[in-house]
Amino acid sequence: MKRFALPVLTILAACLLVLSPLQAKGEGKPFHLRLAYSPSLCQAPLHVAVEKGFFAAEGIEAENIQIDPAHVQEAVAAGQIDAGFGLIGKFLKPLENGLPIKFTAGIHTGCIKLAVAKDSPIRSVADLKGKRIGVTGLVGAETIIAKRALAAEGISVDAKKPEVEFVVFSRNDLGQAIQKGIVDAVGLGDPAISLIARQYGLRILLDTAKTGDFAREYCCGSFVSIKFAKENPAKADAFTRAVLKASVWVQQHPEEAARIQLEKKYVAGTLDFNTELLKSYNYIPSVQGGYDALLKGVTQLVDIGMLNRIKRENIKAFVDNHYLFSRDVPDSYKPEDIASFK
Repeated sequence: MKRFALPVLTILAACLLVLSPLQAKGEGKPFHLRLAYSPSLCQAPLHVAVEKGFFAAEGIEAENIQIDPAHVQEAVAAGQIDAGFGLIGKFLKPLENGLPIKFTAGIHTGCIKLAVAKDSPIRSVADLKGKRIGVTGLVGAETIIAKRALAAEGISVDAKKPEVEFVVFSRNDLGQAIQKGIVDAVGLGDPAISLIARQYGLRILLDTAKTGDFAREYCCGSFVSIKFAKENPAKADAFTRAVLKASVWVQQHPEEAARIQLEKKYVAGTLDFNTELLKSYNYIPSVQGGYDALLKGVTQLVDIGMLNRIKRENIKAFVDNHYLFSRDVPDSYKPEDIASFK
């Protein structure tokens, strides 16, 4: 019998090596994760995590549930989704209103832009004083970015004494609004803003992938519902690890990521155009970076009066309550850590 001991141990060891982290802990079957997603180009890491096996490697069987970001709060409250990905700025007001989620990592920079007509005399954010900006919502990510940039230039965005007027249009009407001179600038996220800029010959005034401090700030992050994080902490960690790794993969393979999104019909567009946009973002994710972005965003919105229920002395406690750190999730990954995902 002794002569069989070494081969048996070798086989057992080999089996453990191919098990996912969760399966190695005794969870043999993949767990079902309800994943909120939208047909947004910058959500490439979520799409790649599904299609390239990053979720599967963590023992996750992901179900894509398409939900408009405006309805995430209702979906989370109703227990319809467990995790997702989105613009941090767009979630700040809902967080103040009780949205029960925790962010888990910063995924990339960029993807929000302000644009003006090519022949516009507006050359900087400071020149927007007294102007009109077209947006799709008064608490949308583009409006929040614009107000933060304006406030940094000393321009009042106080609702009682605003020095800039925000005008709401449907996404499809923004291009015509600036073309007809109804507004002086428009703000929106990619790929829509880049398409509008190309179609109507606009000039980019502010690009969160390139402009000032925004270029170093994560605009999008991964999140989990508080209920899911409490009931399934190991699964919440597995979700974050998978998205972190998939983000690094997108940074290394932007063209293939764009191809996957198009072939699997996650987004529309063309390969060249989508690849160009993905290359303009910084998909070097960071858990700490996501926390820093949330803290900075909340602080600035409290200062300019957009978050009026949070006292300044309670900002850190508020952010801590809506962020998830775990010893089982590293701050980030390096390309060599994902070399097996060809």
